[in-house]
Amino acid sequence: MNTVAEARRTVERPVSRGHWLRRTPFGRFVTKLPFWLLIAAIFVYAIFPFYWAIRSAFTPESELFRTPVDYFPRHPTLTNFRDALNTSVFQHALLNSTIVAGSVTLISLAIGSLAAYALGRFRFRGRSAVLYLMLSMTIFPQIAILGALYTMITRFHLYDQLGALILSYMIFTLPFTVWVLTSFMRGLPGDLEEAAYVDGATPLQVFYKVLLPLIAPGLVTTGLLAFIAAWNEYLYALSFIQTPNKYTVTLAITTFQGKSGFQQPWGEIMAATVIVTLPLIVATLVLQRRILAGLTAGAVKG
Repeated sequence: MNTVAEARRTVERPVSRGHWLRRTPFGRFVTKLPFWLLIAAIFVYAIFPFYWAIRSAFTPESELFRTPVDYFPRHPTLTNFRDALNTSVFQHALLNSTIVAGSVTLISLAIGSLAAYALGRFRFRGRSAVLYLMLSMTIFPQIAILGALYTMITRFHLYDQLGALILSYMIFTLPFTVWVLTSFMRGLPGDLEEAAYVDGATPLQVFYKVLLPLIAPGLVTTGLLAFIAAWNEYLYALSFIQTPNKYTVTLAITTFQGKSGFQQPWGEIMAATVIVTLPLIVATLVLQRRILAGLTAGAVKG
């Protein structure tokens, strides 16, 4: 009898107003509204600067500083893009940045994958010390080693050469590449490696025929991050390059001058910025599946 009475009281217990409100569609909308407002604020904060660059790139020079501000160009034009692409310094800069960033990416992946193979698959004394040394090299700001790097580059007779940028960019891309790829190498099962050795494969064959294809997501992720870092770098390019024909894109954008010589051609600068950013966006969209796989690799074991 007591059990029946307790069950009846449980069934007849009134539902709280807040719980009932959360069950309705309107209630669910109200409870999730602050979250979506926060997401919208973050989205606008992150996207608005790039949107403003695109808006300025398509806006004629005479309308850039009109008040009140036009958030959409009234008379869109491609003149700024044509003027930017017709600049010889900017044309050479696109080629120079492609050579430098591509070389840095390929060298970092080649050396970093070999180092990761040694650090991730072999046991030897001092392995942890080497890994933490690699990690510590990414802590220092770029300007902290600028003086010593300048001395080294001048002694190697690389000043005002693209090789100076390739050498200097390797300092902050290679440690990151080694650290990330080492974690990928450690996560691979050892049975594959042992089976390859049983079949008569050499350590080098095991590396590039068995292990290297398995860490392809990591190679894509680290390679893209290295390419972006080398493509966008400004401090070392400003310090080690003097000849305009050897400028990278970050230096070339700062050399744009107006027709009168006394004003900044903000339309051309914004157009050049959009042109420089497009390759990175396209590469990210094309490789997004590999990047996602590389970022989430090792999250689940088994």
